[in-house]
Amino acid sequence: MPHVMVMTGPERRRRWSDEDRRRILMAAFTPGAVVADVSREYDVSTSLIYKWRREVVAARAEAQFVPALIVDAPGAQEPAARSEPAIIVELRGGARVTICPAASASMVSAALRALR
Repeated sequence: MPHVMVMTGPERRRRWSDEDRRRILMAAFTPGAVVADVSREYDVSTSLIYKWRREVVAARAEAQFVPALIVDAPGAQEPAARSEPAIIVELRGGARVTICPAASASMVSAALRALR
């Protein structure tokens, strides 16, 4: 006999906890898994599983920056004397932008604004 869930009251939608979403996404996208089978097992729409995956991918794709800290330490090496780049920005597709220590502050800000 098929399983039927009757939902009463004003709330018609189920609420999935973050842990439930993670568990369903892990089950749906492990190698060899079939999303339709997982959706039937957890009684959730396949389109909702794909929506959750898009949200996770979008959240990971957002640029994440950490604050820079500039310290005037005695005996610190001058930035211009270093041979390696001061800033390396890696872009999708393997492209890289390197900014040398001798670059002016206005050039660095213009380059970083252009990458935004």
